[in-house]
Amino acid sequence: MDSEKSGEATITIQEPKTDPKRKGIAGSGAGAPAAVVVTTKATQQQPRGGWKKGIAIFDFVLRLCAIATGLAATGIMGTTEQTLPFFTQFFQFHAKYNDLPTFMFFVFANGIASGYLVLSLPFSIICIVRPHAVGLRLLLIILDTVAMALTIAAASAAAAIVYLAHNGNSNANWNAICQQFNDFCQQTSTAVVASFITSAMFLFLIVLSAFALRKN
Repeated sequence: MDSEKSGEATITIQEPKTDPKRKGIAGSGAGAPAAVVVTTKATQQQPRGGWKKGIAIFDFVLRLCAIATGLAATGIMGTTEQTLPFFTQFFQFHAKYNDLPTFMFFVFANGIASGYLVLSLPFSIICIVRPHAVGLRLLLIILDTVAMALTIAAASAAAAIVYLAHNGNSNANWNAICQQFNDFCQQTSTAVVASFITSAMFLFLIVLSAFALRKN
């Protein structure tokens, strides 16, 4: 918002002339018309919007952190694999993330979210330079919301599989496998936690953008 320019305004009020004949007074009492001068000075307002620039800088830093956690979740899950040391003559016990479609969806979703965060960095920099850009903030809110929903969906689905791997389900006759595939379960659990942290950062980004859209 542009600050108002300071200035001075002078208002002159002249009193009406007195007719000496009507008051029965000689013209000697009549003089120059009195004038009242009123000076007003506009108050200079301080430029607003500095806090919006601070929000934009914090938004940029938070996006960098979200990129780190998103890539960590993608990389950890994408490299999750374990082969048990004992095996039979015909097969060996092997677990990999792509054995489960849920984990594959997890890798794709977090990879897409991380790629979006990288592409959003230039827009975040523009918001630092132009903190009052409304249209760009609205675009980031919409895209951040979509990315957050995708990340939460992937993390929640993977968390359900990890829970079954740790505890099993006696009603469905599903046995817990984490006692054998402990490294596999530990890596998948770490990836799920990193994905939930990324989702929380997306939520903070949306809240920051909403505050930045407030009027001064």
